[in-house]
Amino acid sequence: MHSRNHWGGSFEMSNNGEEVEKNKNDEWDRAALLQSQDLDETLQSWVLERVEKSKKKRYVDFGCIVMSHKALKWILSSIFMAFLLIALPIIITKSLPKHHSPPTPPDNYTLALHKALLFFNAQKSGRLGKSNGIAWRGNSGLDDGKDTDVKGGLVGGYYDAGDNIKFNFPMSFAMTMLSWSVLEYKDKYMALNEYQHTRELIKWGTDYLLLTFNSSATKINKIYAQVGGSLNASTTPDDHNCWQRPEDMDYPRHTISIFQGPDLAAEMAAALASASILFQDDPSYSNKLIKGAQTLFDFARDAGKRKPYSRGEPYIEPFYNSSGYYDEYMWGAAWLYYATGNTTYISLATNPSIFKNSKAYLLTPQFTVLSWDNKLPAAMLLLTRFRMFLNPGYPYEDMLKMYHNVTSLTMCSYLQQYRVFNRTRGGLIQLNNGQPQSLQYVANAAFLASLFADYMQGIGVPGWYCGSTYFPVSALKTFATSQVDYILGKNPMKMSYIVGFGNKFPRHVHHRGASIPNDHQHHSCTGGWKWFDTSNPNPNTITGAMVGGPDRFDRFHDSRRNYNFTEPTLAGNAGIVAALISLTGTTGSSGVDRNTIFSAIPPLGPQNPPPPPPWKPIKT
Repeated sequence: MHSRNHWGGSFEMSNNGEEVEKNKNDEWDRAALLQSQDLDETLQSWVLERVEKSKKKRYVDFGCIVMSHKALKWILSSIFMAFLLIALPIIITKSLPKHHSPPTPPDNYTLALHKALLFFNAQKSGRLGKSNGIAWRGNSGLDDGKDTDVKGGLVGGYYDAGDNIKFNFPMSFAMTMLSWSVLEYKDKYMALNEYQHTRELIKWGTDYLLLTFNSSATKINKIYAQVGGSLNASTTPDDHNCWQRPEDMDYPRHTISIFQGPDLAAEMAAALASASILFQDDPSYSNKLIKGAQTLFDFARDAGKRKPYSRGEPYIEPFYNSSGYYDEYMWGAAWLYYATGNTTYISLATNPSIFKNSKAYLLTPQFTVLSWDNKLPAAMLLLTRFRMFLNPGYPYEDMLKMYHNVTSLTMCSYLQQYRVFNRTRGGLIQLNNGQPQSLQYVANAAFLASLFADYMQGIGVPGWYCGSTYFPVSALKTFATSQVDYILGKNPMKMSYIVGFGNKFPRHVHHRGASIPNDHQHHSCTGGWKWFDTSNPNPNTITGAMVGGPDRFDRFHDSRRNYNFTEPTLAGNAGIVAALISLTGTTGSSGVDRNTIFSAIPPLGPQNPPPPPPWKPIKT
């Protein structure tokens, strides 16, 4: 008896009554069975077709994976194609010689900067090492200061211009400007491999300044303000009567001492204080600079010494006469606050009486022009920085806002549409009213405008107002680049006013060391004048010197006899270095270092105005 098929039907199949059994070792002959069941032709053909297609497949056994030959072939083909499309090109690329794309060529500002810094190497006084890099310069001024009580004398520092005089006032300003530019644009200096070089130049100046007063004392009553000099119409050998290389000087070089002079003392304090921030990685030297700056500033604030340092000084007054000292008070106090964090200094810098006595509130054009004599626009911009980045609030806000507003107006005065200053036909702004040696003022203004633009960009401000007119930040950059481009050769004379930059530059620079051959012969005081009188170009190229510049008609006379055109100065070169580093785009870096300059300032907590006095009833 057969077991029942629970899914329906029977396990039996019969043909003419005969039983067909399935042997467990045999397969059913499905086609034969179907034929024997009298299926219609359509069904038979469909089933037969299915049976013919279901042929036995072949497999490859990998042990843990069983795979058909077809799948294996497909995988191997895919791997091979991937190799051809991906791996092979990589192998070929790796095997080929490497061709690196050339670096971005330096822009004109970078090329000029490298040269402008070399001017300071050429101006060094004292013992020069082999690394100084100016082949025609050697040791000089080794007897300077022998008429003082300073052990070892006053050896070192920088000669001011084409003469051999060391003036503390413009030298200090130059060092402050260099330090400021490095503190703002440290990344750029480092990327251009000029950071250590510029620090060394600054230290050469500050080391000398520390010699010119008793920097170990807390109170002083004397500063050695100058080494060398000349009296007008003098016929005795001195620094103007003689035309002599510094290495050949054999005439007396007197030291000028001053016993009052808040302008000089405060400017020297600014130089030391700003450098102390730069040298924070050398705590011993940085502290020495801070101590010296504080001692000098105390001298500057002494009520018994408040007379301009140059007044009544015949060796100083005709050359670097100071018009006042309240701008140096603001300038020096701002730098001392940044260097120390001592609120005494910021309280002084924002004291309304300083602003009033400096006459900055008059807003006359002369007060918007930064120079070795007038620090007001720089001091107010430096304090505006404090407001823009740290926003200290009470009790400084009122004066800082005032400085910010005046700074904005200063920037407006540089824009051509306001016609505050005349311009030459070639586009050079006349910040000194058409007087000679204009380029030093132009370079300073270009730096201030470029720096203020970077401050605004640093806080995400797209521009500023001049009255009711809004100007984008780019207007200041356009002004700065137009003026520096003029200096670099985009002018009617097609001449670069930085020696050694470009194909056409001054060849008859009014400079003693550059105009006399380095022939290892001694040239006397009067013997050097033959080199002054010759029409030949200077035998030595004073690379990087920015000369006085053209006149108000864009004319320039390349004459050694006319110092107004061809004499370079420390102060002028410091300004052009600062402007160039602010504008260079070679490094890819843009913007200022927001924090380093503020590193000594403690955190500014919330400050509230003092509470009102207690209420008292009003007597009636």
